[in-house]
Amino acid sequence: MKIERIETYLAPQVAVVRIITDDGVVGTGQTSPYMADITVDVLHKMVAPFFLGQDPWQLERLVEKCLAHHYKFHGSFLCRALCGVDTALWDLLGKVTGQPVYKLLGGAARQEVPMYASSMSRKITPEQEAQRLADLVSSQGFRGVKVRIGQVMGQDTDAAPRRTEQMIPLIREALGEDLTIRADANGGFSVPRAIAVGRLLEKYRYFHFEEPCPFPEIESTAQVAAALDIAVAGGEQDHSLEQFNRMIRLGTVDIVQPDIGYIGGLSRARKVAQLAEMAGIPCTPHCANRSLLQVFTLHLAKAMPACYQDQEWSIEDNQTWADEIYEPVLQVTNGVIPVSDRPGWGIEIVPAFLKRAERRVSQAAGG
Repeated sequence: MKIERIETYLAPQVAVVRIITDDGVVGTGQTSPYMADITVDVLHKMVAPFFLGQDPWQLERLVEKCLAHHYKFHGSFLCRALCGVDTALWDLLGKVTGQPVYKLLGGAARQEVPMYASSMSRKITPEQEAQRLADLVSSQGFRGVKVRIGQVMGQDTDAAPRRTEQMIPLIREALGEDLTIRADANGGFSVPRAIAVGRLLEKYRYFHFEEPCPFPEIESTAQVAAALDIAVAGGEQDHSLEQFNRMIRLGTVDIVQPDIGYIGGLSRARKVAQLAEMAGIPCTPHCANRSLLQVFTLHLAKAMPACYQDQEWSIEDNQTWADEIYEPVLQVTNGVIPVSDRPGWGIEIVPAFLKRAERRVSQAAGG
């Protein structure tokens, strides 16, 4: 069995990837969302050549060979593109063996995956945020939530005057004591400001404090983590396994958050989860967007022992580009999502998506 063809289907913001072998097996994956036109170009020019004509069972060796060859270009766009090929091959191997992907990762560490409702908005007022989160807790059974504080890479600014100080107590008071509440600063604070905000989060019994300082400044985040009792989380922006190893070894974070799309696919995200397991800390993968990334993250969370906390579920309804890509669509019920036991990812791409998307093909020599 050899990889004969790699196809991409580009629609606004997202690209689905299909890999076809010489004996007709098809695997489906997806690149990381956003700027997908550039990602598709990188995939066909820089990633596909390392996989065409190769044995799909050599997946992880091929991933590392591709990254090593492009050592001068190792960065976000390369990993975003690599994710599309990597995830398509996991699906393909699941179909060859007749097994769901989570079983290929070692089997079920849990029977169903609990989710927390994750807000992506800083434009919403604290009062509006509290109301919509309360409604979702009531309708879908979420046992945890996350809100946004500060400003993205904001240098101690806020999305609105004193919004952070208003948001933190109001959400706790509105949702009660039984829910876990998380706060994400997206790298918005300096060390002193992050510590002050962290102490306010501790006062109102928040569960974790995410990306308190700009993500490259792991020493700053480590200072914040050392000063606070609340768990500090981070890692979503990182695509280097060596950086994740440093973060875990130095105690930069108490919860590590690789994103399958940003790190280069399931193969590399699994390695971060294994690093977390060995270090005795939880791994809660970042998954802020709808689309197939939610499916991939679900299989990872079901299989990996370190992924025992509630996982992230975006509550935003403005990601219309992610609608009608695959079926059956994942649904949160009573705060959890069951994982399909169908082969591979357990989904099918909606034919209408393939028809409206822009197709591009890379073919093995002689294929």
